Amino acid sequence: MGKLKDKTAVITGGATGIGRAAAQRFIEEGAFVFIFGRRQDALDAAVADLGANARAVKGSVSDPADLDRLYARVKAERGTLDIIFANAGTGSLLPLGEITAEHIDETFDTNVKGTIFTVQQALPLMGKGGSIILTGSSAGTTGAPAFGAYSASKAAVRNLARTWAADLKGTGIRVNVLSPGPTATDLAKEAVGEEGMKVFASMNPLQRMAEPAEIGAAAAFLASADSSFMTASELAVDGGLAQI
Repeated sequence: MGKLKDKTAVITGGATGIGRAAAQRFIEEGAFVFIFGRRQDALDAAVADLGANARAVKGSVSDPADLDRLYARVKAERGTLDIIFANAGTGSLLPLGEITAEHIDETFDTNVKGTIFTVQQALPLMGKGGSIILTGSSAGTTGAPAFGAYSASKAAVRNLARTWAADLKGTGIRVNVLSPGPTATDLAKEAVGEEGMKVFASMNPLQRMAEPAEIGAAAAFLASADSSFMTASELAVDGGLAQI
């Protein structure tokens, strides 16, 4: 029997990368999964691969109206919600001296505002035993050259989990942060390029990039009862990058 049997999950940024890998793992563990993202072609391709226990909803986490549509779909089809994986994120390189207001808005609208409203608008569907997972980053602890806005946004996400664990006291809903290190996703390749990927791979003690499936497995742990006494915690899956 799967660890997530009969659970309903929402994964934002679920069509590709870490979100797509987590969706696959959740379904293998018995969950029914709604993936949410901005690109219809990527969503269609993911659902075709994921099978009958996956649904796709197009939209942006930075638009509360899109999130309303997402949760209306979840309510209509499943009634309640057990797992939120607030995974959608963005980041690009701009060093101090070149940072623009547009760069800050794009980063924080997705990584912070998007995370806040992804969770807040889901709460009416959640109850005791629910699990909220926020995607952080090793950069939220260590920082990284030219990643000031991104690193700051992920540090904010880490603090949201601490605050929300207190806000959710008595509800039986847990909230934790999953913080990957460098992971071999399309977003990472776009952000730092092939040479940057090699540099990041060399920085951790395991001397490689994580595969998305490795992060997806950690998300499944946080989603399941195996982590039932964890809340306000950060699970680092970073090859040791931010740990030593």
